[in-house]
Amino acid sequence: MSDVYIQKKKCGGSATVINLRLDISPMVQFIHCIKSANFLRLHRSSGLGQPLVFLFPSERGSAEFVSNRRHSDIQSLPPPVGNIMASGQQPPSRPSFHPQTYHNFLVLDFEATCDKQLIKPQEIIEFPILKLHGRTLEIESVFHTYVQPIVHSELTPFCTELTGIVQSMVDGKPTLQQALQMADDWMRNEGLLNPKVNSIFVTCGDWDLKTMLPGQCQDLGLPVPDYFKKWINLKKAYSFAMGNYPKNGLPFMVKGLNLEHIGKLHSGIDAS
Repeated sequence: MSDVYIQKKKCGGSATVINLRLDISPMVQFIHCIKSANFLRLHRSSGLGQPLVFLFPSERGSAEFVSNRRHSDIQSLPPPVGNIMASGQQPPSRPSFHPQTYHNFLVLDFEATCDKQLIKPQEIIEFPILKLHGRTLEIESVFHTYVQPIVHSELTPFCTELTGIVQSMVDGKPTLQQALQMADDWMRNEGLLNPKVNSIFVTCGDWDLKTMLPGQCQDLGLPVPDYFKKWINLKKAYSFAMGNYPKNGLPFMVKGLNLEHIGKLHSGIDAS
């Protein structure tokens, strides 16, 4: 068990953060699985137009095409392809986890406007969600859109260097309000809004859903959908599994699990 943050509005308008207990054992189990090398190794490319694939350590030639960032903002999982299919070999078995609370894990990692000095308000400029099957942890679908900032409409050189996002990638893209509607439509199409389907967001830290999204929505006078008000902090799951807290986030966890990081660290879709 670990902490989940639930945010609620009081009548006076101030936000109250209620600290509840949440079962993160599936994430802890997955981290133990990675540590023992019985896992799906995720490989991501930082180049636009390059596929995101994951490889099984028992057959590195077997790959599944997951998403292509060249195309539309909202992308779904295409049929599996790979050398193993052409060779006639049987595909390696996927790891399966004991029955647990969640049908789906929704991995999310925002990128936002930034500069060498803190700018206010920060605005989300990349909005990715990866839908992982709760038992197999296979990526089933991907939502991704860049978001046009309004207050600080021009990206700083520092922001571009950090995130890899250039001005042309956000110009003419949906506003945050439109992106939230697109995400809601995607979730509905994926069956994630069905009350019988239990899904949970997973983030690397609390910033995305405790600070960034609620803060920008408050600035814009937008409601925060209820499904964004609970999440699993992957850093806490890692600390439960490994016995130490990853102070610098993803690089620490990648190194601690003896994984290879491929892709740009501050790219939302790569980090997801």
